[in-house]
Amino acid sequence: MASDLIHDVFSGERNLTTKERAISVVLGLGLAAAAAQPRPNKFLSLAALVAGSLLAIRGATGHCAAKSLMNDSGRSPARI
Repeated sequence: MASDLIHDVFSGERNLTTKERAISVVLGLGLAAAAAQPRPNKFLSLAALVAGSLLAIRGATGHCAAKSLMNDSGRSPARI
């Protein structure tokens, strides 16, 4: 199950435009850099670092699993 999640996040067809990718990378790196500053609440710093990293990865790979799921939700479910 975990390997499927990793596969969905890091691979797949590119479904982001160049503009979406650029915005994701810039915002992700900015958020991760802001999280690196010492703060009294370590949990919020960690959450910002993780969110920034995921945004940067989303922009670098050009694939967004959440967007892919939303685009596929209109289709009928596969039958077993």
